Amino acid sequence: MKKLIGPISQVLTLDKLFLKGALKDEQLEIIEEAGILINGDKILDVKPWKKLLKTVPEAEKIELGGKLVAIPGFVDCHTHICFGGLRAKDFALRNAGKTYLEIAESGGGIWDTVSKTRKLTQRELAQITANHANRHLSDGVTTIEVKSGYGLSVEEELKMLRAIQQANSMTHADLIPTCLAAHLKPRDFLGSSSDYLKLIVENLFPVLKEEKLSNRIDAFVEKSAFSPEEIDPYFKKAKDLGFDLTVHADQFSVGGSKVAVAFGALSADHLEVSGEKEISLLSKSNTIAVALPGASLGLGVGFTPGRKILDQGGSLAIASDWNPGSAPMGDLLAQASILATFEKLSTAEVLAGITYRAAAALGLKDRGKLVQGQLADFILFPTSDYREILYHQGRLKPAEVWKSGSKEVWKSDVR
Repeated sequence: MKKLIGPISQVLTLDKLFLKGALKDEQLEIIEEAGILINGDKILDVKPWKKLLKTVPEAEKIELGGKLVAIPGFVDCHTHICFGGLRAKDFALRNAGKTYLEIAESGGGIWDTVSKTRKLTQRELAQITANHANRHLSDGVTTIEVKSGYGLSVEEELKMLRAIQQANSMTHADLIPTCLAAHLKPRDFLGSSSDYLKLIVENLFPVLKEEKLSNRIDAFVEKSAFSPEEIDPYFKKAKDLGFDLTVHADQFSVGGSKVAVAFGALSADHLEVSGEKEISLLSKSNTIAVALPGASLGLGVGFTPGRKILDQGGSLAIASDWNPGSAPMGDLLAQASILATFEKLSTAEVLAGITYRAAAALGLKDRGKLVQGQLADFILFPTSDYREILYHQGRLKPAEVWKSGSKEVWKSDVR
C-alpha cells in the first residue's frame, strides 16, 4: 500500500550532492510544502504535497500538522555500543590530568571494559546493545555500525558478534556489525601481537563467514595497539577472504591512514593527529575520512581536520564513536553540530557527513538520500527552517522518526 506523508514545510533530499569534496548550503535541494510518497520500505517520490495529492489519489494519506522539516535518517558509521560496564573513573582521571595511555597502563582504558564485557552473557550484551540502539533510533539514527573488540579472544569476540546479531532483531534500527578483534593485544595472551593476530585469522575469520556474523574487519593501528607492520598480513588475509576493511587511524600517532589507503579500506576513522601528508593521501583516495568528535570531547584533544580534508577534495563522514571510555555521550547530532563550529563546516557538509557519506563508509548505497528507490528512512524535526537542526546543537529532537516506511512509536523511557 502506498503512503503519502505530508505536508512538510521543507524536505531536504540531499539529491545531486557529491560524495567527495566541499559542499555549500546553496547546493541543497529543498522542496517546500512537500510530501513523501512511499511504497513498503522504499521511497517512490518526493514532490510538492498538492501535486502528489493529484497524481496518486489512491495512496493512504498521513496528514501532518504543524511546521516540520524532513531529512534522511542519520547513519552512525562508527560505534562501540555493545559493551559491559562504564568508565566514569577514567573520565575523572583524565580531567584530573592523567593521559589516556597512562590510565590504560594502570589497568583502566579498553582492558577495563574487556573485563566487564567478558562477565556478561550473550543475552545480556544483546539487551544492552538493543537499548543503546533504540535510544539512538529515537534521536533519528536509523542505521548504526556496531563493533566488537571488547572480547579479545576467539570465544569472547564470537559472543559479542552473536550478541550484536541478536540485538538486530530487538530494534528497528539496522545494525551493521564490524569485527574489531584487533583492538589491542589482550593482556592474558602470552604470545606476541603477531601471534594473536594469526590466531584470530585462523580461528575467528572462518566462523565469521560461516555464521555470517560480519563482513567487516577493523583494526586499531596505533603505538599502544598494532603497528602497520603487524597489521599488514592480517589485513592481507582479510582482504583475500573478501572482507571489507576499515581502520582506527591517526588517533594518537600517524601511520594508520597510510595503511587504510594502501589496502583500499572503506574508511579511516579518528584522524585527530593527521597532518598535511596524511590529509593529502586520504583526499586523493577513495577511502572516506570519518571524524569522531565524541572522542575529541571525551579526551580533550583536537578535532579531525575536516575542513582541510574537504577542501582538498576528500570525503568526510561524521560518527559518534559511542563507547564507555573515550566517547560516552553518544549523541551524534550534538557532536556533529559542535564539530561544525570548530571546523567551519557548512550545514550541507554536516548533513552529508551523517547521512549518505556515512552510508558510503559502510558500503551502503540504498540510504542517506530522500530519492526514488532509497530506503524510506527519514526524520521529521519540529521546525520550518532546516538550519535550526544544527543551531540547537542537539537539543532539537525529532518529532517523528520513520524507519523503512514505518513510523517509530516509543516508550516514555527510551532515552
